[in-house]
This record gives sequence, structure tokens and C-alpha cells, in this order.
Amino acid sequence: MALIKKSVTGMKDILPEEMFIRDYLINIIKKTYGSFGFTSIETPAMEHIENLLSKQGGDNEKLIFKILKRGEKLKLENIKDENDLVDAGLRYDLTLPLARYYSNNQANLSNPFKALQIGNVYRADRPQKGRFRQFTQCDIDILGEASNLAEIELILATTKALSEIAKGKHFSVRINDRRILMAMALYAGYDEDNISNVFIILDKMDKIGMDGVKKELTELDGEEKCSKYLSLFEGLKDNTEAVLSLKDKLKGFIEDGVLEGLCEIMDTVLEVNTNDFSLVFDPTLVRGMGYYTGTIFEVSMEGFSGSVAGGGRYDKMIGRFTGNDTPACGFSIGFERIITILLDAGFKIPDESRKIAFLYEKNIDGNVLKDILKEAASLREAGNIVLVSKMNKNKKFQKEGLEKQGYTEFKEFYREALK
Repeated sequence: MALIKKSVTGMKDILPEEMFIRDYLINIIKKTYGSFGFTSIETPAMEHIENLLSKQGGDNEKLIFKILKRGEKLKLENIKDENDLVDAGLRYDLTLPLARYYSNNQANLSNPFKALQIGNVYRADRPQKGRFRQFTQCDIDILGEASNLAEIELILATTKALSEIAKGKHFSVRINDRRILMAMALYAGYDEDNISNVFIILDKMDKIGMDGVKKELTELDGEEKCSKYLSLFEGLKDNTEAVLSLKDKLKGFIEDGVLEGLCEIMDTVLEVNTNDFSLVFDPTLVRGMGYYTGTIFEVSMEGFSGSVAGGGRYDKMIGRFTGNDTPACGFSIGFERIITILLDAGFKIPDESRKIAFLYEKNIDGNVLKDILKEAASLREAGNIVLVSKMNKNKKFQKEGLEKQGYTEFKEFYREALK
């Protein structure tokens, strides 16, 4: 069987120049989130299949890379269906593994617990630009905090990180609440069993527009409910006044304090914020994960059509493991999408350190090499980055490659000149 050089479809090899940028961004993310008190943790890439198929991951549960049972557990003669073949899968996000992690280790964690996770996740998706089957997610979550402080801190921390990562790029935070979405659908007369289908159609607003949504909602459950539902969106602005304007119509369909709570989050973030971004109420924001129970948010950035970050509150997930509901809220940065934006823009790391390459001719005297290494060590002690490497035959090509990695200074050592 011949070996294959190309990476598996939907996954990619990362060349040094991109890896430098990825490491640079991860350092910014860790430093920024660390300044808010978030603590780094790590969970396994593999999860129990029962957890992954718990009907909390929305459409992502259709994209799981499932893992065969091994050894004695794999008894082919007893196979009746797919579930008899698998007992684990690769995680499709970092939230479900965090809920299991917290449930298993809660006694050893602070309360509330502020978690930072950076790791690869896997989805058997259709690959396209900025979308892969293996990709990195950067999540922050606050577990055990029921108040709006969780949402406020998550938005402030994430917008701070994005401002540091993509300086000069304008971005906008859209915010909504699943309870508002539910109340609006109930007000229009939709049955609870059908509301998930209403959300699926509403979530297409960016792609098919209001006319497309109206057409599909009418086909779903008639024109009367559709008209009553969409009337709630007419003339609705994107500020806190718009949120409170829904109070009278949604009375009896939404619990007290939800609308006021969303306004408190928005007002506080805008008052405290020190970064340049927009924060708007978007009543059409749905987010596809089935585990969201309250506030939801997404971030869009100029130069990219999709969202670059998103999250929300999921107060019921941990209770599925422990039997006791635990307040939980998280925000995830779309790391790969941001990398795509920066690479397309020709992003260069703003590094103050000098990057110097020492290139020496082969067969150089051993004592001379020691002197070269001593000089390199001295420059490193002064805060510079110094590469020592043997000179290639095609020196021009070698230097061009090093320039792509950010090296701006070169010093060459030849046998003849050093005699």
C-alpha cells in the first residue's frame, strides 16, 4: 500500500510562518484572559459517545468522528447497529467536555470557576475556506455564577482579546436571549413542539432575508402565525429601548426580569468598555447549539462574512451529569477564522525583537563554530532572536524562506574569511 503525502481532507499541515502567527495570537489570548482571572485547563480530545450524543450539540451531533471499540470490546458477531461498534468520539466543541470536567472535579475547583481552554475540535463537516474538520477553539467559561456578571465579564474579556489580536479591525457584538426568542414564538401562537423549527428558519435571516423567512414560516404553520410573529420585528431597533419595548406584548410569555437583565448587561458593558466595538440587540440571533438556556451572543468582524466568536448561557448542561443545575456561561473565539482574516490581510507580527540569522559555510572549523555560537548566545541574552544554521547551496532561496519567518538581519561566515 503506497503512502500518501497529502494531509487528510479537511485537515492541514501548518507551515512555520503561519505557526508563528498562531503562537503569537495564543499568547495574546492567554495573557488577556489571564488578566481577567481565567485559569487554563485541558480536556481529552476523545469523549464518551453517550455524552456526545446527548442531544445538546445541535447539528454538530451529525458531524461526530466516531471511534471503534477496541480489542475484546469489539465483537463483530454481536453487531446490530452502529452503536454496537463505537464507544467514544472526537469532541466537536470544548463546552460539553468542560461540563463533564467540572462535574468530575468540582470539589477541587474554585467557585465560581473561570476556565480557559484552547484545543483542537473535530467535525466531519464539508471543508471550505476558514472551515476545517480539525480546528482550534479558544473558550472561556464561568461556571457557578448565576448573575449577569458572567455575561458582562465574558463580553469584556473577549472584546479585549479581539481588540489586541486584530488591531484596527472593527467588530460588532450581537446579543439576544433564548427566553426572548421563545416568548416571541409563543406570543405568535406557535406550539412548543414546533418552536425549534421556527428558530431554524429565523436563523437563516442573514442568508434568505425577511421575505425568505416569511415564505418558510408560512409554509411551516400558516400565514396568521407568521404575520403575528414577524410583526414583533417591524421597526424594532438594536438598543435597550427596543428590548424594553417588547415588555407589554410578551407579558405572560416571559419570566419577570429577563428583558431588564439583558438591558443591564448591555448598559454595563457599554459603560465599562475601553475598546472600540458595537454592542447591539439582535432579536433574530438564534445560535444552533441546543444547550443554550439564556443570553446568547456573536461577534462579526469586517473582512469576514461569518461570525468570529460566539457563546451564551447554558445553565442545564452540568445538571445532566450531576443531577443539580449549575449556572454556566461561555464565549468561544473562532480561532481559525481570525487566522484566515489575518493571513489574507498579510498580517505581520509586531515583534520588537531583532531576528538575526547566522549562516555559516559547511566544513567550517570547529573552534570557529564555537565563536559563532558564543556571539549568538550574547545577542540572545540582549533579547534578540538568533538562528544559527548551515548555509545552503541555494543561499538566495534559503534567505527568502527565513525572511518569510520574520528574519531581517543576516550574518554570513565563510571558511576563507575566517582563516
